[in-house]
Amino acid sequence: MQPVLDAATARLSETVGAALRGVAAANPKPGQDQVTAALTGAGIPAGSLQVSASSTPTGLEVDAIEAAALQGADCVIGQIRDGGVVVTVLPVLASGKCFVGG
Repeated sequence: MQPVLDAATARLSETVGAALRGVAAANPKPGQDQVTAALTGAGIPAGSLQVSASSTPTGLEVDAIEAAALQGADCVIGQIRDGGVVVTVLPVLASGKCFVGG
């Protein structure tokens, strides 16, 4: 059973999904800068956004790139993997962030 989202979180989830689908349609393996630009261009404040790295420390391409936007006590997390987009909502971590170590 899906949890009921408040209106602001539901809108943000739709915005993240639409922005990431647009990025994935243009490039199924986008870079960190492309994802960040799409999300901030969709109106998500950069200060509430976290985007994972698009390459490993050794320079290898990652399997998926993730982005998270903070909305109150929720993290709207989107992932692009092989051109597909999945968006989910999880609680904010105790650190106040969406990603561990972020």
